[in-house]
Amino acid sequence: HPQSLWGRIDCAHQDGQMSRLPEHPTIRIGVLGAARITRWSLIGPARRTLGVEVIAIAARDRGRAALYARHHGIPRVHDSYDELLLDDRVDAVYIALPAALHARWAIAAIRSGKHVLVEKPFASNADAARLIETADAAAHVIVMEAYHSAYHPIHARLRTLIDDGMLGEIEHASASFHPAVQPGSDIRWNPALGGGALLDIGYYPVRMLRELFGLAPTVDSAAAESLGQIDHDVRATLTFEQGVTGRIEASMWPRRRSRPRLAIVGTQGSLSLTSPYMPQLAAVLRVRTRSSTFTRFASPTSTYRSQLEAFRNAITVGAPFPTGSDAAVQQLETIDAIYRRAGLQPRADQP
Repeated sequence: HPQSLWGRIDCAHQDGQMSRLPEHPTIRIGVLGAARITRWSLIGPARRTLGVEVIAIAARDRGRAALYARHHGIPRVHDSYDELLLDDRVDAVYIALPAALHARWAIAAIRSGKHVLVEKPFASNADAARLIETADAAAHVIVMEAYHSAYHPIHARLRTLIDDGMLGEIEHASASFHPAVQPGSDIRWNPALGGGALLDIGYYPVRMLRELFGLAPTVDSAAAESLGQIDHDVRATLTFEQGVTGRIEASMWPRRRSRPRLAIVGTQGSLSLTSPYMPQLAAVLRVRTRSSTFTRFASPTSTYRSQLEAFRNAITVGAPFPTGSDAAVQQLETIDAIYRRAGLQPRADQP
């Protein structure tokens, strides 16, 4: 991989090596749900991260959980989610269920005294996220949203480029994400489970612009194309603090596929970043100013592994982390506002 400008900032590992930290107890994680994402987001990173072990799983039926456990070397299978939460050998849970079930099981895990890593979106709407936040505030456990993109060093570099004034005064930014998700059995096409392009795919561009330009943007306009109750294509324009305008585009059934992209335009220059949500996949940053033009390659640092290390460090040594419940509530407030502006209702939650 081409040499990165930034190296590996704020990461406790080098790619290909085990992370090294002072001795601390092993965090034993149980998984709720036999989702495909767990292979990349937890199981793989856990094998290369000291102090973390995946020891148990439960799914909607035991046979599915047992098959998943055999394929991925998970030693313990539980008959139900409730049974896993009663397992004293489990210190923390990773919730990889459909979005409409996140609030119910995150709150149950918190009340069981487990630390919680819950997949993004944190919940299906802001009201449900606030219920998790309330349970979080009353407990003595770590509750983290698995918004993995936040844990790559390129985000700090983007912030520096903006704050240093290299691009001048920022005027406009846009972020897009257009993967193809075949209609059918995928849960993102199921309205009862919190499906839809905005909540799942659009979550990334919305969050990226919010964290760069302001946490509470005004939603100026929004439009969606839907199939039944499912939005499969969403566009929105936003206004951030200090007058920066933004545009997000998200589609899970695009007319043509394109690489995810972030673009920022200022009075003195512009930048573009490919693969901004998974920078380890050969992301390329291009900056053009009045005096220079340069291209840099992002570090191959794994966002998922860095996220897992942050979860471990928050539990073991009280390290801070950027994806807590308060940040998730603010994100979902913006998501809900976009849905309403597009003439749709926020996604429903399952009790």
